[in-house]
Amino acid sequence: MPEIIFSTHSLHPEVTAQLQTLGSLVIASEPSPAAILEQSAGASIIVVRAPIAPEIFAREKGLRAAIRHGAGLDMIPLDAATEAGVLVANVPGVNAVTVAEHCIWSSLALLRRYPEVSADLRTQGWARARAHSDHGRELSGSTIAIVGMGNVGNALFRIAHGGFSMKVLAVTSRPESLPDGAQAASLDEALANSDVVVLACPLNENTRGMIGAEQLARMRPGAILVNVARGPVVQQQALVEALQTRSIGGAVLDVFNQQPLPSDHPYIAMRNVILTPHMAGITEESMLRMGQGVVWEATRILAGKQPRNFCNPSVWNAYLSRFG
Repeated sequence: MPEIIFSTHSLHPEVTAQLQTLGSLVIASEPSPAAILEQSAGASIIVVRAPIAPEIFAREKGLRAAIRHGAGLDMIPLDAATEAGVLVANVPGVNAVTVAEHCIWSSLALLRRYPEVSADLRTQGWARARAHSDHGRELSGSTIAIVGMGNVGNALFRIAHGGFSMKVLAVTSRPESLPDGAQAASLDEALANSDVVVLACPLNENTRGMIGAEQLARMRPGAILVNVARGPVVQQQALVEALQTRSIGGAVLDVFNQQPLPSDHPYIAMRNVILTPHMAGITEESMLRMGQGVVWEATRILAGKQPRNFCNPSVWNAYLSRFG
């Protein structure tokens, strides 16, 4: 009987074809908790692009691995997987440049007031839209703070510093590993001295709620906040108030506390905000790269080998006792 590979989402066509050579590929009818819980039954491998319920790991006695289609592990209950003897792997770094490009284009758009220009050009006319250009600002030569110098942070540094001659302030727990040209800074220093602040850190107990009213008050009046990390890194109500009062210049938001973003959320009506539906790391190219990483890991696991990017290596002996 072929192995069942279950994916929470559809995948790149080339990746789909490759996974189908490894087993029977099942795609969730929708990426909802109920559909994932029901339709993952019997899976040997789960490809994760949406949150996985802990009970799946306890229920599925033949489940070998959960493979994250990307880097962040917040969608996988790691403790539950480890307790059940299930391997967890991810595909880090392959969409770092994708997210970095997103940070740059969206920052440029917000600094040049694109949301207001586009809306007014369509509804108020040429002159009203063009008037916004007097207040547009340039990215080149300004200061960017990057909070989190992982793969995304380093890719963003290369574009910002090398392509736009930006001064880069880096908030990191490993200042000794910073590339030449990046200056280590505390969060308070970075917030107070930057024109663009990018959150590119993982969500954990140290970063949850890290940006609140006190931190937003430290930012320059015209500065913009870019969040490509996770929604709960920012205290949502504090940001809403800062944007409504225009105590900061604006925000670029790709991630939210609740996803999908409710249609009546205050962000929707704000003209100093660029909103995207958690897509900063998604392009045709990055989907292929992430999918190829999943295929690589699935192939290794089904061949009895450890995954290359093994996120819970302490589980290996328990896994061997299950599958030999």
